[in-house]
Amino acid sequence: MTNLKLFILVALSALILHGCAPQPTAELQVGTVHRDTLQGVPCCVYLPHAYAERVQATGEVFPVLYLQHGMYGCEDDWTEQGHLLYWMDSLLHAGAVREMVIVMPDNCPRRPTAEEERANATNGEWERGFAAFMAEAESRYSISNDPAKRALAGLSMGGYHTMQVAHVLPGQFAYVAMFSAATFEHHAPVDAELFWVGIGNEDFLYESHSAYRQWLDSRHVEYTYYESAGGHTWPNWQDYLCRFLKRIF
Repeated sequence: MTNLKLFILVALSALILHGCAPQPTAELQVGTVHRDTLQGVPCCVYLPHAYAERVQATGEVFPVLYLQHGMYGCEDDWTEQGHLLYWMDSLLHAGAVREMVIVMPDNCPRRPTAEEERANATNGEWERGFAAFMAEAESRYSISNDPAKRALAGLSMGGYHTMQVAHVLPGQFAYVAMFSAATFEHHAPVDAELFWVGIGNEDFLYESHSAYRQWLDSRHVEYTYYESAGGHTWPNWQDYLCRFLKRIF
């Protein structure tokens, strides 16, 4: 191993031990992201290194994370703004996460006006169709249909969708995370091994999150809470994702 690579791995390990997302390093990219359409929904899909060859050779089945974007976003938000490929590959090289497939759907299809998009995102259609969406993903990719190998997460409106999908499909996700989530309705996942909730102390949704956590506490729901500095921003969501990735599977 060259001195440069050794330095990079040591630096990544130090960042991970302190709970921070590593800085992206092009030299460490090994996964791939490609576009697909599942149940008519545009998606970006992260695949581990040599995915096709491994599946063909051994029939390897990967755990899966369904990762959702926020209002006014699209399926490539986590790859373009969240730099998911960089974070995932860097964490893999540091031995901090398990290999997995990550399916990133367009969970808030855009509409001509903000009001129409908001109404579309909260009409229940997305969560009612999520079982069929997962079934098509499982038929197309070598991913597990075992709830113990499934995770679900999202930011902002995608956090709301995470809460709603976990409610509509109880017991189907061992790992559930809400990042700066819209919590104007209150539900909690059933039989989740990890329920992770994160928000910034300057986020405009902070007060509603406080009310949501009071509701969880009143019902004795177990969850992991992380409060960061800052607001409703991509640096926070990248940090939350990295923290969650290290806890699943």
